[in-house]
Amino acid sequence: MDRRELLRTSLAGSALAVARAFGQPPEAPAGPPAAPPNIVFILFDDLGYGEPPSFRAESRFKMPTLDRLTREGMRFTDAHTAAAVCTPTRYGVLTGRYPMRIGQFGVLKTFSAPIIEAERLTVPALLRQQGYHTAAFGKWHLGMNRAVPASVKASEKALPVGTTAGDGPTARGFDTFCGYTHSGNIGMVIEQDRVAANLPPVEVQPWLAGRTVDYIDQRAKTGQPFFLYVPLSTPHLPIVPAPEYKGTTGVSEYADWIAEGDGVTGRILDALERNELADNTLVIVTSDNGAEQRVYPPLRGSKRSIYEGGHRVPFIARWPGKIKPGATCADVVCLNDLMATAAQVTGARLPDGAGVDSVSLLPDLLGTAQAPVREATVHQSSAGDLAIRQGPWKLIFAVSGARELYNLADDLSETKDVLVRYPDVAARLTTLMRQYIANGRSTPGPNQANAYTPRLRDADDAAGKPGRRAGRARP
Repeated sequence: MDRRELLRTSLAGSALAVARAFGQPPEAPAGPPAAPPNIVFILFDDLGYGEPPSFRAESRFKMPTLDRLTREGMRFTDAHTAAAVCTPTRYGVLTGRYPMRIGQFGVLKTFSAPIIEAERLTVPALLRQQGYHTAAFGKWHLGMNRAVPASVKASEKALPVGTTAGDGPTARGFDTFCGYTHSGNIGMVIEQDRVAANLPPVEVQPWLAGRTVDYIDQRAKTGQPFFLYVPLSTPHLPIVPAPEYKGTTGVSEYADWIAEGDGVTGRILDALERNELADNTLVIVTSDNGAEQRVYPPLRGSKRSIYEGGHRVPFIARWPGKIKPGATCADVVCLNDLMATAAQVTGARLPDGAGVDSVSLLPDLLGTAQAPVREATVHQSSAGDLAIRQGPWKLIFAVSGARELYNLADDLSETKDVLVRYPDVAARLTTLMRQYIANGRSTPGPNQANAYTPRLRDADDAAGKPGRRAGRARP
């Protein structure tokens, strides 16, 4: 049985799990639940794996809401972002596609153009097709097109109220958007597709939290399922805890800022409960990459790094009645998996070219998985390093041409390169990585074209050729 047939068999087993979970007879095909669940995806900004106390007991940070979610839901101990920095990870979250396929390794600026292709299906667009209302409150960081008047000197941090900011969230599947483009101009708040206000940075996260809670209150009156994407400000720079949080942890202002993000998460959970929506809502809380210049042993590295500290992140899911409270999952998962998970949860079928690097986590969430849901997982650093993970093995392809192989089961700190000892493992993973690149996808289905084709360079490749781009300039 080849790998594609193996994955098809696994998906068939997942379908049976869905049927059982939703009370259908075992022989019936999998379908959506009678009342489609709301889906809330909360994305912290630079929250490291070692920062929530529920993931590292010796942590001094105070995050009672995440502690509560861990008790009420499932904690994933081997979850990863698509990249070790913000922009490419967010591309992966919303498209289910590895950002290496468009050559996006760094982050965008205020006036960067959109990087999600207009024709590409996104998670909110998929769910809108399934009858969902979709909303995003917070940091976009995936590019917009600005119509800046010629008479106005463009500023990275402030544009006149009313300035058009098109081809953003509302052009990529969201019915409602309120937020900002990136943390460097957090105070320039955009409502739908126009600049709505220029606020002091300290006011933005509390204001967006209020808007998010208001949205839940409003949607509760309609009975329509919703997808709520909340990319938080915390704990990314600028560190601007609101007055009600400043000094409350007794640790540091950074700790207060983390506490505010936890508090916003708590307000969202409270709003779901107040509106009697909690029991039919899948809540996922995670982070877009590792912590900024903060290393938490045993993991090596931090934000931007190809090592585990750069892309292994906290990940918690709660879905009352479906996810067992207090459960732990050690399966390797990726934030890209939101798209395939949302599709299976709602009974949608992904088109051939959508979610090409996304795998449904439903078997893990329901506790019915008989094998790893992912065949392998690709990582990338901000410098362009790539890695592929399968089982305990992680093979790194550095931009310098060097390669490193680690067995994470024995060496989570990535201090013992075993490439020389296990050349067969390295060869197998290299072949699989080349296949993922050549096929334009890592999941079963027709091959797809890459906008950018990464090149796995060997150390003795003096030419140092970059990857190949198809038809567009590198962002």
